[in-house]
Amino acid sequence: MARSTSETGQVLKDYEDVWYGDFSKLDVVSETVSVHSPDIPDGAVHGRDAFERYVREFRAAFPDFHVTVEERLAREPVVMIEWTATGTHEGEFLGDPPTDREFEIMGVSKILIEDGNVREERLYYDLGEMLEQLGLPEG
Repeated sequence: MARSTSETGQVLKDYEDVWYGDFSKLDVVSETVSVHSPDIPDGAVHGRDAFERYVREFRAAFPDFHVTVEERLAREPVVMIEWTATGTHEGEFLGDPPTDREFEIMGVSKILIEDGNVREERLYYDLGEMLEQLGLPEG
């Protein structure tokens, strides 16, 4: 059964809230969620607990992290989002101490929603560009 646009919108809103630190909405993420991102050392985190740790660590590194949605295309069960992200490096990131420098990068997320939960997200962006803006070494 296809979800309504408003149901998908609410799932995405709750998921965004988790990324902004509202962990009371963590149940919007499937217990078996997989999140793939260039900044994850093994390429992906698997499971709700691992995802929560990842977001908490990312938010500690970039407390003012913000995403602006530029474009969104939904074709159930997949949502594609083109975004611009910004943040200031105020905590440890990938083992490097804070530089207090800002980043602004563009990227795309492919989000799979199943049974009213985020089942998977694949983030695509240039980690090298982000590291360069932060004054951090690549690799």
